Amino acid sequence: MRKNIIELKNINKIYGTTVKTQVLYDLNLDIEEGSFTSIIGQSGSGKSTLLNIVGTLDKPTSGEVFIGGKRTDQMKKDELADLRNKTMGFIFQFHYLLPEFTALENVLMPHRIIDEKVSRETLDRANELMNLVGLEKVKNNLATNMSGGQQQRTAIARALMNNPKIILADEPTGNLDSDTTETIYNLLRDINEKFGTTFVIITHDRRIAEKADRIVEISDGKVGMDI
Repeated sequence: MRKNIIELKNINKIYGTTVKTQVLYDLNLDIEEGSFTSIIGQSGSGKSTLLNIVGTLDKPTSGEVFIGGKRTDQMKKDELADLRNKTMGFIFQFHYLLPEFTALENVLMPHRIIDEKVSRETLDRANELMNLVGLEKVKNNLATNMSGGQQQRTAIARALMNNPKIILADEPTGNLDSDTTETIYNLLRDINEKFGTTFVIITHDRRIAEKADRIVEISDGKVGMDI
């Protein structure tokens, strides 16, 4: 039986002080290690807030968050930054590549945050990831000299650079056409199966969501459907 790598217990999230807006209500959710989970829901349902809390980019107003058995909602900023960089990879709807750097240099960025020096082993890993996402022929192109699909595949390779246990993706194919979307999701599934990486993906596309092992629907700040 696989253990839970993400555990959310009675999560509430309220924004504002004078005018308060509650986004999440006593939400409970466990994610198994190595699983591939899609999170769906209407705009404003709270799913992006949920993903930000899992990714330690935001803290709950109340409740407990555990990542790999460690409680994160009480950690200090530097502890959270260290945990994020070593444990998680992020893929967003927009690739957020640095335009003045090549694709390969962008992929190396998460490592450089930890250690400015790039060893032969590290460079080999970056090149291996570029091969994995099918970009070995354009790895030395500037980020601006690639197609949207190539840019997003570079972002995926970057997310994998530090060998994270968890990948969090927020509408990772929202800006891509349907054929490229299919290619990207097949790639994510391959990574999930090859490395045992845990994936939590927000998507509006039910066709894509149905490719996941599990679909969780967030409705009005609570878990609605969970299949």
